[in-house]
Amino acid sequence: MAIRTWTWVVFLLLALVSSSSPSCLAAEAPSSPQQPSAAADDLAVDDGLRTGYHFQPPKHWINDPNGVMYYKGVYHLFYQYNPKGAVWGNIVWAHAVSTDLVDWVMLPPAIYPTAPFDVNGCWSGSATVLPDGTPVIMYTGIDGENRQVQNVAYPKDLSDPYLREWVKPDYNPVISPGPGMNAAAFRDPTTAWLGPDGLWRLVIGTKDNHRGLAVLYRSRDFKRWAPANRALHSGDTGMWECPDFYPVNDTKHVLKVSLDLTRFEYYTLGEYDRDTDTYTPDPSLADGNDGLRYDYGNFYASKTFLDTSKQQQRVLWGWANESDSTADDIRKGWAGVQAIPRKVTLSPDGRQLVQWPVAEIESLRGAHVNVTDVLVKSGHHFEVAGLASASQADVEAAFQVMDMDMDKAEAFDPAWRGVDAQAVCAARGADAKGGVGPFGLWVLASGDGGQEERTAVFFRVFKDGDGGKHVVLMCNDPSMSSKADGLYKPTFAGFVDVDLAKTGGKIALRTLIDHSVVESFGEYGKTCILSRVYPTKAVGDKARLYVFNNGESDVKVTHLNAYEMRSAKITSDTAEQTST
Repeated sequence: MAIRTWTWVVFLLLALVSSSSPSCLAAEAPSSPQQPSAAADDLAVDDGLRTGYHFQPPKHWINDPNGVMYYKGVYHLFYQYNPKGAVWGNIVWAHAVSTDLVDWVMLPPAIYPTAPFDVNGCWSGSATVLPDGTPVIMYTGIDGENRQVQNVAYPKDLSDPYLREWVKPDYNPVISPGPGMNAAAFRDPTTAWLGPDGLWRLVIGTKDNHRGLAVLYRSRDFKRWAPANRALHSGDTGMWECPDFYPVNDTKHVLKVSLDLTRFEYYTLGEYDRDTDTYTPDPSLADGNDGLRYDYGNFYASKTFLDTSKQQQRVLWGWANESDSTADDIRKGWAGVQAIPRKVTLSPDGRQLVQWPVAEIESLRGAHVNVTDVLVKSGHHFEVAGLASASQADVEAAFQVMDMDMDKAEAFDPAWRGVDAQAVCAARGADAKGGVGPFGLWVLASGDGGQEERTAVFFRVFKDGDGGKHVVLMCNDPSMSSKADGLYKPTFAGFVDVDLAKTGGKIALRTLIDHSVVESFGEYGKTCILSRVYPTKAVGDKARLYVFNNGESDVKVTHLNAYEMRSAKITSDTAEQTST
């Protein structure tokens, strides 16, 4: 569970961002709510910015996905939720179920403050299915002393396919911060796993001064837990929130942490010795602020689960906060969405993860427009016409660089080797003419050729990278996304691991457009970037989609398919889902 600290607020003010920062919680302890009613009672005002197929409840504030799991044919998504308003506070575990990861049924909240061990809040955690088939939730509770402690909850009725009610045993908390532990930074337990010695293990995020820690605990019965002699891993990057630890094949594990100071996530790939409980990251890959990220945009507090219905498919959920102001959120009546669930796999070379929207989302595709082998000359753009609305769409495209000799490509500045891609993109945005690129899409663009509003999703190719290779930069640039004032409009970027010599100069891009979400996947999911944008002109059927090229070199759109997307169904009637 991410916490909105004064450090982060000061950082945001210095960065000139809005008061609705990408953080999960406020520093003060929340009030203790009574049992809330179901989330789908009243709909918020539809101002054209609510998403159509990204998950969000009808109203109020949401943040971290929690306890995600597949159980007896039903997907369960729990998430942090304020049943009283569109700002953080009064946090409970809201609950939604689905049979396809697309359409959702809203249920009453599963966990809310009721006992001394969680009287001041029920924060993030995970779900584990025990060998006898019983699911158990482990979550962080804030006790009467404002300590962060770990508690368990079990379904009240296992015969209920939706697991509507959960019971918290009196023996909670099952894990309390020990001597020398930071009781104000001790949270977000992972899904547990069973070791060869018959002991359960899980990881909790904490910190020691500036050092983030993934501390390991063991248990034989899921009731009594003892800390290991040493942390599973640590790093000099500040508080580690929302850790996640899981295998991606027989030899490699992933350790992901959410960084409280910088508000992004990074992961390492490495080897886990089950006998000694030691994790060793791959020494050839960065471990720290420069490490690999799930997503280089507005994406935080993520959680994976194993989808046993899909041949042990690993699925990733992540939260995207708003980038407008708190006043805007209150006016809208809602804040926060979940990213589209993504299938996670290991790349063929074993050096990074690859993410792709789950296949089920394609069931929402409707009419589509196709573009094939269109040359886009330097300084030109064209509209992808024919969509009833380009504000809710799924676009898959491939661009081919025509200047394979890279005569016109800009040299990769050696000074950039020590900075991240976001800094490079900030210096070379969508409107900064280059050699090979920028080229890509203008999405959520106004009908005047995107002159008033547009969000650019693009690539730029440099030469003279390490070993003489091309360097491919992918950016989401929302600097012209809205005429509204007071918005946080950062340029997000990541480098793409693609060898253009081997692909014939082709680079693939998929972008999910959903009113106020632009979620992009470069080169089939090697680089992912999610942005939040709030157009005032390019709303609903007034939104347009364009292809552009601001580079000197011509670029060919070898293929582009733009699909209209239907809205997902969000209901509170379980009978409706059963009948359909």
